[in-house]
Amino acid sequence: MLRIGLTGGIGAGKSALSATFAKCGAVIVDGDVIAREVVQPGTEGLAALVDAFGDDILLPDGSLDRPALAAKAFAGDEARQRLNGIVHPLVGKRRAEIIASVPEDSVVVEDIPLLVESGMAPLFPLVVVVHADVEVRVRRLVDQRGMPEADARARIAAQASDEQRRAVADVWVDNSGRPEDLVQRAHDLWDNRIRPFADNLSQRRVARAATRLVPPDPDWPDQARRIANRLRTACGHRAIRVDHIGSTAVPDFPAKDVIDMQITVESLAVADELAEPLLAAGYPRIDSITSDVAKPDARSLVERYDHSDDTGLWDKRIHASADPGRPTNVHIRVDGWPNQQFALLFPAWLSADAKARNDYLSVKRSAETEAGAGDTAAYVAVKEPWYLDAYRRAWAWADSTGWRP
Repeated sequence: MLRIGLTGGIGAGKSALSATFAKCGAVIVDGDVIAREVVQPGTEGLAALVDAFGDDILLPDGSLDRPALAAKAFAGDEARQRLNGIVHPLVGKRRAEIIASVPEDSVVVEDIPLLVESGMAPLFPLVVVVHADVEVRVRRLVDQRGMPEADARARIAAQASDEQRRAVADVWVDNSGRPEDLVQRAHDLWDNRIRPFADNLSQRRVARAATRLVPPDPDWPDQARRIANRLRTACGHRAIRVDHIGSTAVPDFPAKDVIDMQITVESLAVADELAEPLLAAGYPRIDSITSDVAKPDARSLVERYDHSDDTGLWDKRIHASADPGRPTNVHIRVDGWPNQQFALLFPAWLSADAKARNDYLSVKRSAETEAGAGDTAAYVAVKEPWYLDAYRRAWAWADSTGWRP
Protein backbone atom coordinates (compact mmCIF):
# COMPACT_ATOMS: atom_id res chain seq x y z
CA MET A 1 0.00 0.00 0.00
CA LEU A 2 1.23 3.47 -0.87
CA ARG A 3 -0.04 6.16 1.47
CA ILE A 4 0.16 9.74 0.21
CA GLY A 5 -0.32 12.77 2.39
CA LEU A 6 -2.15 15.53 0.50
CA THR A 7 -2.43 19.01 1.96
CA GLY A 8 -2.63 22.68 1.10
CA GLY A 9 -4.16 25.86 2.40
CA ILE A 10 -7.88 26.45 2.44
CA GLY A 11 -9.03 27.31 -1.08
CA ALA A 12 -5.88 25.92 -2.71
CA GLY A 13 -7.65 23.05 -4.44
CA LYS A 14 -7.06 19.86 -2.45
CA SER A 15 -10.52 18.56 -3.26
CA ALA A 16 -10.08 19.12 -6.99
CA LEU A 17 -6.72 17.34 -6.95
CA SER A 18 -7.98 14.41 -4.89
CA ALA A 19 -11.02 14.08 -7.18
CA THR A 20 -8.71 13.58 -10.15
CA PHE A 21 -6.63 11.05 -8.21
CA ALA A 22 -9.86 9.21 -7.38
CA LYS A 23 -10.67 8.93 -11.08
CA CYS A 24 -7.19 7.48 -11.59
CA GLY A 25 -7.94 4.77 -9.03
CA ALA A 26 -6.84 6.16 -5.70
CA VAL A 27 -8.73 5.57 -2.47
CA ILE A 28 -9.42 9.01 -1.02
CA VAL A 29 -9.52 9.48 2.73
CA ASP A 30 -10.79 13.03 3.16
CA GLY A 31 -9.93 14.67 6.46
CA ASP A 32 -12.69 17.25 6.07
CA VAL A 33 -15.32 14.56 5.49
CA ILE A 34 -14.11 12.58 8.49
CA ALA A 35 -13.97 15.72 10.61
CA ARG A 36 -17.67 16.26 9.88
CA GLU A 37 -18.48 12.63 10.57
CA VAL A 38 -16.90 12.59 14.04
CA VAL A 39 -18.96 15.59 15.23
CA GLN A 40 -22.37 14.44 14.03
CA PRO A 41 -25.24 14.63 16.57
CA GLY A 42 -24.87 11.95 19.19
CA THR A 43 -21.10 11.56 18.83
CA GLU A 44 -18.53 11.99 21.57
CA GLY A 45 -16.85 14.59 19.36
CA LEU A 46 -19.84 16.93 19.33
CA ALA A 47 -20.32 16.51 23.07
CA ALA A 48 -16.69 17.46 23.67
CA LEU A 49 -17.01 20.56 21.47
CA VAL A 50 -20.09 21.72 23.38
CA ASP A 51 -18.23 21.26 26.67
CA ALA A 52 -15.30 23.28 25.36
CA PHE A 53 -17.06 26.08 23.46
CA GLY A 54 -20.63 26.23 24.78
CA ASP A 55 -24.02 25.08 23.54
CA ASP A 56 -24.42 28.16 21.36
CA ILE A 57 -22.38 26.35 18.72
CA LEU A 58 -25.42 24.13 18.09
CA LEU A 59 -28.23 24.68 15.62
CA PRO A 60 -31.85 24.24 16.77
CA ASP A 61 -31.87 20.65 15.50
CA GLY A 62 -28.84 19.80 17.66
CA SER A 63 -26.30 19.66 14.85
CA LEU A 64 -23.09 21.67 14.78
CA ASP A 65 -23.29 25.31 13.69
CA ARG A 66 -19.96 25.44 11.92
CA PRO A 67 -19.75 29.21 11.41
CA ALA A 68 -20.50 29.71 15.10
CA LEU A 69 -17.78 27.25 16.06
CA ALA A 70 -15.32 28.84 13.63
CA ALA A 71 -15.97 32.30 15.08
CA LYS A 72 -14.88 31.01 18.49
CA ALA A 73 -12.21 28.47 17.52
CA PHE A 74 -10.29 30.77 15.20
CA ALA A 75 -10.34 33.75 17.53
CA GLY A 76 -6.89 32.87 18.90
CA ASP A 77 -4.21 30.23 19.18
CA GLU A 78 -5.47 28.79 22.46
CA ALA A 79 -9.01 28.25 21.16
CA ARG A 80 -7.72 26.73 17.92
CA GLN A 81 -5.48 24.32 19.85
CA ARG A 82 -8.45 23.35 22.00
CA LEU A 83 -10.45 22.55 18.85
CA ASN A 84 -7.60 20.55 17.31
CA GLY A 85 -7.06 18.64 20.54
CA ILE A 86 -10.64 17.41 20.40
CA VAL A 87 -11.07 16.71 16.70
CA HIS A 88 -7.65 15.44 15.59
CA PRO A 89 -7.54 12.25 17.72
CA LEU A 90 -11.05 11.30 16.62
CA VAL A 91 -10.22 11.92 12.98
CA GLY A 92 -7.02 9.90 13.30
CA LYS A 93 -8.85 6.94 14.80
CA ARG A 94 -11.49 6.95 12.08
CA ARG A 95 -8.84 7.38 9.35
CA ALA A 96 -7.00 4.31 10.63
CA GLU A 97 -10.20 2.28 10.52
CA ILE A 98 -10.83 3.23 6.90
CA ILE A 99 -7.27 2.47 5.77
CA ALA A 100 -7.31 -0.91 7.48
CA SER A 101 -10.35 -1.87 5.38
CA VAL A 102 -8.92 -1.21 1.88
CA PRO A 103 -6.98 -3.72 -0.31
CA GLU A 104 -3.27 -3.98 0.41
CA ASP A 105 -2.25 -2.89 -3.11
CA SER A 106 -4.22 0.37 -2.94
CA VAL A 107 -2.94 3.89 -3.39
CA VAL A 108 -4.44 5.76 -0.46
CA VAL A 109 -4.50 9.55 -0.73
CA GLU A 110 -5.13 11.10 2.65
CA ASP A 111 -6.48 14.64 2.25
CA ILE A 112 -5.39 16.32 5.49
CA PRO A 113 -5.89 20.09 5.68
CA LEU A 114 -3.68 20.46 8.77
CA LEU A 115 -1.04 17.90 7.87
CA VAL A 116 1.75 20.42 8.45
CA GLU A 117 0.32 21.86 11.64
CA SER A 118 -0.24 18.41 13.13
CA GLY A 119 3.31 17.23 12.36
CA MET A 120 2.05 14.24 10.36
CA ALA A 121 4.15 14.70 7.21
CA PRO A 122 6.89 12.17 8.15
CA LEU A 123 4.25 9.43 8.40
CA PHE A 124 3.85 9.36 4.60
CA PRO A 125 6.17 7.98 1.92
CA LEU A 126 5.08 10.89 -0.28
CA VAL A 127 3.68 14.30 0.62
CA VAL A 128 1.89 16.33 -2.05
CA VAL A 129 1.15 19.98 -1.42
CA VAL A 130 -1.30 21.86 -3.62
CA HIS A 131 -0.65 25.59 -3.70
CA ALA A 132 -2.40 28.70 -4.93
CA ASP A 133 -1.54 32.35 -4.41
CA VAL A 134 -3.23 33.94 -1.41
CA GLU A 135 -5.32 36.36 -3.44
CA VAL A 136 -6.54 33.52 -5.66
CA ARG A 137 -7.54 31.56 -2.58
CA VAL A 138 -9.35 34.53 -1.03
CA ARG A 139 -11.34 35.09 -4.20
CA ARG A 140 -12.31 31.40 -4.38
CA LEU A 141 -13.49 31.38 -0.78
CA VAL A 142 -15.54 34.54 -1.30
CA ASP A 143 -16.99 33.63 -4.71
CA GLN A 144 -17.44 29.87 -4.36
CA ARG A 145 -18.17 29.44 -0.65
CA GLY A 146 -19.78 32.78 0.14
CA MET A 147 -17.29 33.45 2.91
CA PRO A 148 -16.82 37.08 4.03
CA GLU A 149 -13.42 38.31 2.87
CA ALA A 150 -12.25 39.11 6.39
CA ASP A 151 -13.10 35.57 7.50
CA ALA A 152 -11.33 34.10 4.47
CA ARG A 153 -8.15 36.00 5.24
CA ALA A 154 -8.35 35.04 8.93
CA ARG A 155 -8.68 31.35 8.05
CA ILE A 156 -5.72 31.55 5.67
CA ALA A 157 -3.58 33.39 8.23
CA ALA A 158 -4.39 30.80 10.91
CA GLN A 159 -2.96 27.96 8.80
CA ALA A 160 0.63 27.02 7.99
CA SER A 161 2.66 29.35 5.81
CA ASP A 162 3.86 28.52 2.31
CA GLU A 163 7.40 28.17 3.71
CA GLN A 164 6.23 25.61 6.26
CA ARG A 165 4.43 23.63 3.58
CA ARG A 166 7.40 23.73 1.23
CA ALA A 167 9.54 22.25 4.00
CA VAL A 168 7.49 19.01 3.98
CA ALA A 169 6.52 18.86 0.28
CA ASP A 170 7.95 16.09 -1.85
CA VAL A 171 5.71 17.37 -4.65
CA TRP A 172 4.56 20.98 -5.02
CA VAL A 173 1.53 21.37 -7.32
CA ASP A 174 0.62 24.92 -8.32
CA ASN A 175 -3.11 25.51 -8.76
CA SER A 176 -3.20 29.24 -9.28
CA GLY A 177 -4.41 28.86 -12.86
CA ARG A 178 -7.13 27.05 -14.77
CA PRO A 179 -8.89 23.92 -13.46
CA GLU A 180 -7.89 21.97 -16.56
CA ASP A 181 -4.23 22.73 -15.85
CA LEU A 182 -4.55 21.13 -12.43
CA VAL A 183 -6.17 18.05 -13.95
CA GLN A 184 -3.27 17.67 -16.38
CA ARG A 185 -0.71 18.05 -13.61
CA ALA A 186 -2.54 15.47 -11.53
CA HIS A 187 -2.54 12.93 -14.37
CA ASP A 188 1.16 13.52 -15.06
CA LEU A 189 1.97 13.04 -11.39
CA TRP A 190 -0.11 9.89 -11.19
CA ASP A 191 1.29 8.30 -14.35
CA ASN A 192 4.93 9.20 -13.89
CA ARG A 193 5.44 9.01 -10.14
CA ILE A 194 2.57 7.78 -7.98
CA ARG A 195 1.57 4.68 -9.95
CA PRO A 196 5.17 3.54 -10.58
CA PHE A 197 5.95 4.16 -6.89
CA ALA A 198 3.00 2.01 -5.82
CA ASP A 199 3.91 -0.75 -8.28
CA ASN A 200 7.50 -0.81 -7.05
CA LEU A 201 6.35 -1.06 -3.45
CA SER A 202 3.98 -3.92 -4.17
CA GLN A 203 6.86 -5.80 -5.83
CA ARG A 204 9.38 -4.76 -3.14
CA ARG A 205 11.35 -3.24 -6.00
CA VAL A 206 13.55 -0.15 -5.89
CA ALA A 207 13.38 2.66 -8.43
CA ARG A 208 16.05 3.02 -11.05
CA ALA A 209 18.80 5.32 -9.79
CA ALA A 210 20.55 8.10 -11.64
CA THR A 211 23.70 7.08 -13.53
CA ARG A 212 25.28 10.41 -14.45
CA LEU A 213 26.95 13.15 -12.48
CA VAL A 214 24.93 16.35 -12.37
CA PRO A 215 25.66 19.85 -11.06
CA PRO A 216 24.99 20.36 -7.35
CA ASP A 217 21.31 20.83 -6.54
CA PRO A 218 20.61 23.42 -3.81
CA ASP A 219 17.52 21.39 -2.84
CA TRP A 220 19.51 18.27 -1.86
CA PRO A 221 19.89 19.30 1.81
CA ASP A 222 16.16 20.03 2.16
CA GLN A 223 15.26 16.75 0.48
CA ALA A 224 17.63 14.92 2.83
CA ARG A 225 16.01 16.56 5.86
CA ARG A 226 12.58 15.34 4.75
CA ILE A 227 13.92 11.85 4.18
CA ALA A 228 15.66 11.88 7.58
CA ASN A 229 12.42 12.83 9.31
CA ARG A 230 10.62 10.03 7.48
CA LEU A 231 13.29 7.49 8.41
CA ARG A 232 13.34 8.55 12.08
CA THR A 233 9.58 8.17 12.23
CA ALA A 234 9.71 4.73 10.61
CA CYS A 235 12.55 3.47 12.82
CA GLY A 236 11.53 5.05 16.12
CA HIS A 237 13.83 4.33 19.05
CA ARG A 238 15.77 1.71 17.08
CA ALA A 239 17.63 4.43 15.14
CA ILE A 240 20.47 5.86 17.20
CA ARG A 241 20.94 8.57 14.58
CA VAL A 242 20.03 9.31 10.97
CA ASP A 243 22.47 11.24 8.76
CA HIS A 244 22.78 12.57 5.24
CA ILE A 245 25.97 11.07 3.82
CA GLY A 246 27.69 10.65 0.47
CA SER A 247 28.46 13.18 -2.24
CA THR A 248 25.13 15.02 -2.08
CA ALA A 249 25.98 15.88 1.57
CA VAL A 250 29.00 17.89 0.38
CA PRO A 251 28.02 21.52 -0.38
CA ASP A 252 28.32 22.64 -4.00
CA PHE A 253 29.70 19.31 -5.19
CA PRO A 254 28.65 17.54 -8.40
CA ALA A 255 27.17 14.10 -7.79
CA LYS A 256 24.71 11.56 -9.06
CA ASP A 257 21.20 12.67 -8.21
CA VAL A 258 20.86 10.04 -5.50
CA ILE A 259 20.48 10.94 -1.83
CA ASP A 260 22.44 8.66 0.50
CA MET A 261 21.27 8.33 4.10
CA GLN A 262 22.72 6.38 6.99
CA ILE A 263 20.73 4.90 9.86
CA THR A 264 22.91 3.98 12.82
CA VAL A 265 21.72 1.04 14.93
CA GLU A 266 23.15 -1.00 17.78
CA SER A 267 23.36 -4.28 15.84
CA LEU A 268 22.62 -5.92 12.52
CA ALA A 269 19.80 -7.78 14.24
CA VAL A 270 18.14 -4.42 14.85
CA ALA A 271 18.80 -3.51 11.21
CA ASP A 272 16.92 -6.63 10.17
CA GLU A 273 13.97 -5.64 12.37
CA LEU A 274 13.63 -2.45 10.31
CA ALA A 275 12.93 -4.20 7.00
CA GLU A 276 9.12 -3.97 7.19
CA PRO A 277 8.88 -0.47 8.73
CA LEU A 278 11.20 0.87 6.04
CA LEU A 279 9.23 -0.90 3.31
CA ALA A 280 6.07 0.81 4.56
CA ALA A 281 7.94 4.13 4.45
CA GLY A 282 8.84 3.53 0.79
CA TYR A 283 12.27 1.89 1.07
CA PRO A 284 12.46 -1.83 0.11
CA ARG A 285 15.50 -3.78 1.22
CA ILE A 286 18.12 -4.81 -1.33
CA ASP A 287 18.90 -8.32 -0.17
CA SER A 288 21.78 -8.90 -2.54
CA ILE A 289 23.95 -6.23 -0.91
CA THR A 290 24.91 -6.77 2.72
CA SER A 291 28.33 -5.16 2.96
CA ASP A 292 30.20 -2.18 1.60
CA VAL A 293 31.82 -2.64 -1.78
CA ALA A 294 34.89 -0.53 -1.08
CA LYS A 295 36.74 -1.65 2.06
CA PRO A 296 40.09 -0.46 3.34
CA ASP A 297 42.52 -3.34 3.61
CA ALA A 298 43.02 -5.30 6.82
CA ARG A 299 46.13 -3.35 7.79
CA SER A 300 44.24 -0.06 8.01
CA LEU A 301 41.62 -1.77 10.15
CA VAL A 302 44.33 -3.06 12.51
CA GLU A 303 45.96 0.36 12.71
CA ARG A 304 42.81 2.18 13.71
CA TYR A 305 40.53 -0.37 15.33
CA ASP A 306 42.78 -3.24 16.46
CA HIS A 307 40.28 -5.71 15.06
CA SER A 308 42.64 -7.96 13.14
CA ASP A 309 41.21 -8.65 9.68
CA ASP A 310 37.61 -8.84 10.81
CA THR A 311 35.97 -7.65 7.60
CA GLY A 312 32.60 -8.40 9.16
CA LEU A 313 32.91 -4.95 10.70
CA TRP A 314 32.07 -3.60 7.24
CA ASP A 315 28.76 -5.43 6.98
CA LYS A 316 25.57 -3.44 6.64
CA ARG A 317 22.02 -3.61 5.36
CA ILE A 318 20.86 -1.43 2.53
CA HIS A 319 17.47 -0.23 1.38
CA ALA A 320 16.60 2.04 -1.52
CA SER A 321 13.62 4.15 -2.47
CA ALA A 322 10.78 2.77 -4.56
CA ASP A 323 9.93 6.37 -5.53
CA PRO A 324 11.12 7.12 -9.08
CA GLY A 325 10.95 10.82 -8.30
CA ARG A 326 13.55 10.73 -5.52
CA PRO A 327 16.24 8.03 -5.83
CA THR A 328 17.61 7.33 -2.37
CA ASN A 329 19.94 4.78 -0.79
CA VAL A 330 19.48 3.98 2.90
CA HIS A 331 22.51 2.34 4.51
CA ILE A 332 21.98 0.76 7.93
CA ARG A 333 25.24 0.36 9.85
CA VAL A 334 26.24 -0.51 13.39
CA ASP A 335 27.27 2.21 15.80
CA GLY A 336 31.05 2.47 16.13
CA TRP A 337 31.90 0.08 13.28
CA PRO A 338 34.45 1.44 10.79
CA ASN A 339 31.99 1.71 7.92
CA GLN A 340 29.57 3.72 10.08
CA GLN A 341 32.36 6.05 11.23
CA PHE A 342 33.84 6.52 7.77
CA ALA A 343 30.45 7.32 6.23
CA LEU A 344 30.20 10.26 8.63
CA LEU A 345 33.82 11.29 8.20
CA PHE A 346 33.90 11.24 4.41
CA PRO A 347 31.57 14.19 3.63
CA ALA A 348 33.03 16.19 6.53
CA TRP A 349 36.54 15.71 5.15
CA LEU A 350 35.53 16.55 1.58
CA SER A 351 33.67 19.65 2.76
CA ALA A 352 36.80 20.90 4.54
CA ASP A 353 39.50 19.86 2.05
CA ALA A 354 39.36 21.48 -1.40
CA LYS A 355 42.14 19.28 -2.77
CA ALA A 356 40.34 16.13 -1.65
CA ARG A 357 37.16 17.38 -3.35
CA ASN A 358 38.98 18.04 -6.59
CA ASP A 359 40.73 14.67 -6.46
CA TYR A 360 37.47 12.85 -5.83
CA LEU A 361 35.59 14.71 -8.55
CA SER A 362 38.32 13.82 -11.03
CA VAL A 363 38.08 10.16 -10.03
CA LYS A 364 34.29 10.19 -10.29
CA ARG A 365 34.41 11.68 -13.77
CA SER A 366 37.00 9.15 -14.89
CA ALA A 367 34.91 6.33 -13.44
CA GLU A 368 31.82 7.59 -15.22
CA THR A 369 33.69 7.70 -18.52
CA GLU A 370 35.34 4.29 -18.14
CA ALA A 371 32.37 2.43 -16.72
CA GLY A 372 29.74 3.69 -19.13
CA ALA A 373 26.14 4.56 -18.40
CA GLY A 374 24.30 2.39 -15.92
CA ASP A 375 27.18 0.06 -14.95
CA THR A 376 27.23 0.72 -11.21
CA ALA A 377 29.58 -2.16 -10.35
CA ALA A 378 32.17 -0.99 -12.87
CA TYR A 379 31.79 2.59 -11.66
CA VAL A 380 32.54 1.53 -8.08
CA ALA A 381 35.44 -0.69 -9.17
CA VAL A 382 37.18 2.22 -10.91
CA LYS A 383 36.89 4.36 -7.76
CA GLU A 384 37.98 1.68 -5.29
CA PRO A 385 41.78 2.19 -5.46
CA TRP A 386 41.31 5.87 -4.70
CA TYR A 387 39.11 5.02 -1.70
CA LEU A 388 41.87 2.97 -0.09
CA ASP A 389 44.17 5.98 0.09
CA ALA A 390 41.28 8.36 0.84
CA TYR A 391 40.49 6.33 3.96
CA ARG A 392 43.94 7.06 5.38
CA ARG A 393 43.90 10.70 4.27
CA ALA A 394 40.50 11.31 5.77
CA TRP A 395 41.44 9.87 9.15
CA ALA A 396 44.70 11.83 9.11
CA TRP A 397 42.60 14.97 8.63
CA ALA A 398 40.30 13.90 11.46
CA ASP A 399 43.25 13.35 13.79
CA SER A 400 44.80 16.70 12.91
CA THR A 401 41.57 18.67 13.39
CA GLY A 402 40.05 16.76 16.29
CA TRP A 403 37.00 15.75 14.24
CA ARG A 404 34.86 13.04 15.79
CA PRO A 405 31.59 11.46 14.63
